[in-house]
Amino acid sequence: MAFSRRNRLKDGSSSGPKRALLLVLVSVCAVLVLTFLLKQRIKVGSIPSSSSPSYTSVGIEDDSILVQLDPSFKPELPKQNDLSLSLEERNRLPPRNTDLFPSLAKDHIKIVLYVHNRPKYLDIVVKSLSQVDGIGETLLIVSHDGYFPEMDKIVQGIRFCQVKQIYAPYSPHLFADSFPGVSPGDCKDKDNPLEKNCRGNTDQYGNHRSPRIVSLKHHWWWMMNTVWDGLPETHNFNGHILFIEEDHFILPNAYRNLQLLVDLKPKKCPECYAANLAPSDVKSRGEGWASLIAERMGNIGYTFNRTVWRKIHAKAKEFCNFDEYNWDITMWSTVYPSFGTPVYTLRGSRSSAVHFGKCGLHQGQDAASACVDDGELKFQVEEADQVSNINPDWSVHFFQRQSGYQAGFKGWGGWGDERDRRLCLSFAYIYHQHHSHQ
Repeated sequence: MAFSRRNRLKDGSSSGPKRALLLVLVSVCAVLVLTFLLKQRIKVGSIPSSSSPSYTSVGIEDDSILVQLDPSFKPELPKQNDLSLSLEERNRLPPRNTDLFPSLAKDHIKIVLYVHNRPKYLDIVVKSLSQVDGIGETLLIVSHDGYFPEMDKIVQGIRFCQVKQIYAPYSPHLFADSFPGVSPGDCKDKDNPLEKNCRGNTDQYGNHRSPRIVSLKHHWWWMMNTVWDGLPETHNFNGHILFIEEDHFILPNAYRNLQLLVDLKPKKCPECYAANLAPSDVKSRGEGWASLIAERMGNIGYTFNRTVWRKIHAKAKEFCNFDEYNWDITMWSTVYPSFGTPVYTLRGSRSSAVHFGKCGLHQGQDAASACVDDGELKFQVEEADQVSNINPDWSVHFFQRQSGYQAGFKGWGGWGDERDRRLCLSFAYIYHQHHSHQ
């Protein structure tokens, strides 16, 4: 055995330099391949030409949250008209009021206000924001579902902080005679496509699409994708963003309370995904306890960071294919349950934002409710709402079993047309790969 081994060593001695050279070449190739892969990993939206999904790092505190893209899906966007193109161009304008507020605070929380066409409501919300302590430290982004001059004028008049307007360029409200508006030949209501020779897919209840109804979900999803991935002002922002609507009255202590909640969340409630300004029960003003509250995420003044957005973005198919025209019910019924763990949010035990509507239309109204009568808000801001009322030393009370929409709910419908589902899914891709127009 020893003799045989020595002979093999002797016979192979002349090939030693070749083997060494081969080893060096293999090592160099391995380093080059590794370098290439790492470069590809940090390019947001890079799409390899393979048949497997691509995973792109977003450069945040949790590198395990990646953008998942399916190269087999080809995004298609409707052909834009002149109004759509002009609004898309306005989306590229920089924020206003930088002369009054030249810089943003280092730990600022950006605010997104998404609106449709209720100018009296918007006027109330804007006035409430003007009284918020710390509002001048941050950027307010107003996202419009369509273009309505009176709404636009109200936002143009804001002078209390930096403000940027964006307009959903594919809003059904911008397309009078083509998808995503009403297209010639579209089925309506419960039309039979064969009998009427019309086009469209019904929802689970046999109803065809209504552009006015589907715009709610389209706007929210487009806004989310645009705010997190499509704006230079937010694209590299890894902090928290607050989302509010045109019927949310924001109390003066909201921003300071929110800063505290965001700071306390990783310490007091690491399992919490978000922070909220108000209870998930829109009729509640809070418990008034000397404690923080962890509960299911509500839809009034919710705040989260890019890590959570990536988890939501990864569920684009679930969001876009669920037969439900409300974005929030879609999230509660299919997206949040798919995370595998309870989706808690952290809040104070007293509201810092209040939902309001037209007086006399809301069931169960009481003295604590807010409502609008002839453009005037019937609601009194109390002394406790003027300054921060959250104590960092408070413990957290968990609400573990709450009523409301959850996994298993099949949806209210209104979202059965394949064109809406495909447009919705296309919004998840527009800032991550090239797309085509129909």
